[in-house]
Amino acid sequence: MRLPFIFLALLLSVGAFGQKKVKLKKADNLFGSMKNGERFDRLLGNVVLQQNKTTIYCDSAHFFKTQNRVEAFGRIRITEGDSVNCTANGLSYDGNSKVAYLRKNVVFTKLGLATLYTDFLDYDRVKNEARYFNGGKLVDSTNTLTSKKGYYFLPTNLASFKTDVVGVNPDYTLTSDTLQYNSKTKIIYFRDSTVLKDKDGQTAVYQNGFYNTTLKTSNLNNGEIETPNNRMKGDKYYLDDIRKYYRAQGRVAMTSKEDNMTVFGDDGFYDRKKGISKVYGNAYVAKVADDGDTLFLSADTLVSIESVDPKKKRLLAYNHVRIFKRDLQGSADSLAYMAADSVLHMYKNPILWANENQLTADSIRMLMKNKAINRIYLVVNAFVIQEDSLQNYNQIKGRKMTAYFEKSVIDHVIVQGNGESIYFATQEEKITEKDTVKTITVTTALNKIICSNMRINFRQGKVNNISFYIKPDAQLIPPNEWKPEDQRLRGFAWRSQERPLRKDVVKIRPPTKNSDK
Repeated sequence: MRLPFIFLALLLSVGAFGQKKVKLKKADNLFGSMKNGERFDRLLGNVVLQQNKTTIYCDSAHFFKTQNRVEAFGRIRITEGDSVNCTANGLSYDGNSKVAYLRKNVVFTKLGLATLYTDFLDYDRVKNEARYFNGGKLVDSTNTLTSKKGYYFLPTNLASFKTDVVGVNPDYTLTSDTLQYNSKTKIIYFRDSTVLKDKDGQTAVYQNGFYNTTLKTSNLNNGEIETPNNRMKGDKYYLDDIRKYYRAQGRVAMTSKEDNMTVFGDDGFYDRKKGISKVYGNAYVAKVADDGDTLFLSADTLVSIESVDPKKKRLLAYNHVRIFKRDLQGSADSLAYMAADSVLHMYKNPILWANENQLTADSIRMLMKNKAINRIYLVVNAFVIQEDSLQNYNQIKGRKMTAYFEKSVIDHVIVQGNGESIYFATQEEKITEKDTVKTITVTTALNKIICSNMRINFRQGKVNNISFYIKPDAQLIPPNEWKPEDQRLRGFAWRSQERPLRKDVVKIRPPTKNSDK
C-alpha cells in the first residue's frame, strides 16, 4: 500500500526538480568546453533554451548545466508566454534565481502596452519585475518617460521612476524625481514634487496625487498651477484639462499677475474656457497698491471674470463684504469692481471709514487711479460724519456727494442737492492750573447750515472750512443754547462698532495635515 504513494511522491519531486532546470531545446552546433576549470556547452547557431514558460533565443551561448546558468550572445530574445518579449545584445541568465541580466540595446515589451529601452536591465521572473539602474526610457501610445532608475512590476503594469524623471506627451512635458505610471490605465502617480508644462504655457507643480493621461483629469495634493496671466495654489486639486476646469480646496490662493491681486479661500475653481474664477469659504482678496499698502476685501463668495474685452473684466463679491486698508475700511452686502474704469461699486447698506470720517449712502462708487483711491461717489441719502477730538460729530448730508482724495487722504467733498451740515467750531485756549499753563481745545459754537450745494474742505483728514452756494440758511448756536435735536441731522447713525479691523477681513487658516508631506 505504501509503494504507490512513494512512487507518486518520487514522480512529483522529479517533476518539480525538472521545472527548475534550464533545458536546451535547439542549437545548430554543440561543443564541449572548459572555463576556469568548469565544463560548459558551447552552443552555436539558432540557439533555443527554455525554463518553464520562459524561452531564450540567441545566436550563441555558453550553457553551464551544473550551475543552471546561461551566457548568451548576439540577437538575444526572451519570451514569457505571449505576454513578455525582450531583446538585447548580451544576456546572463541564472536559472536558480530566475533573474535575467540583459545588457546593451535592451528592448523590453509587455503585452504590447509599453516598451522599455535601456542598456542595463535586470528581469526577475520570481518577483515579476524588470528594473534598470543606468538610464532607461518607457514608451507607450501616449507617453514617453525617462529616468536614471526604474522598476516595472509586470502583474500590475506599474512602472516606478527614480532620479531625473522626464515625461513627454503631445500636450505637456513633466519633470520629477519620483513618480509611477500604469501602462494599462495610463495613469501617472506623483510621489514627489513634479513640474508639468503644457503646450499653452501653463505650468503646474504637484506634490502627490494622480493624473489620468487618457481622460486628462487629475486629483492632486499640495499643488500650484501657473498660466501666463494667473497662478492658483491649494492643498487639494481636481483638474480637467479637456474642459479646462480646475478646482482647488484648502488654503486656496488665486493670483492675477496683471492686476497684482490674489484671492484666498477654502474652496475655489477656475474655468479657463469661460475665464471665471470663484472662491468661497473664508474668502478674501489682497490687492497691492503702488504705495506698497494692501487693500484687503472679504466676502462669503468672490468671483473674478477675465476677458480680452476690458469692459467685461471684473471682480464680484457677495454677502458680508468687508474692506480693510490702512487708511480706509468699509462694509456692504455686495460689491463689484470694474477693471475697465477702475471703479468699485458697493451695494445694499454700504459704509466706508476714511480716517475719522464715516461715509454712507444707498450706493457707493469708489474710483481708483494709479491703484489708489481718487474719489468716492455717494449716491442717494449721502451722509458723512466726522468725530473730532472732543467727541463732537461734524455732519454733512445731501442727495449726492463726491469725496475727492489726494494721496489716499480726503481733500474735499462736493454736495449736490438737499445739502445740510452741522459743524462744531473749536479753538484752543490757555488755562492755568497750579502755576502751570496748559493749552486745551474747547467747542465755541455749533454751525448749522441748510444749502442745496456746498463744498467742504479738509486738512489732514479733518474738516477745515465749508463753502455754501445758492442762498444758504445758517444758524450759529453757542454751547449754552444747544438742544439735543440741534446736534444731529435726521438719519444720523454713528456705526464705529461696525468698523472692520484687519483680522476681521484677513482670515488666517492653519496648515492642513497633508501640507507638510
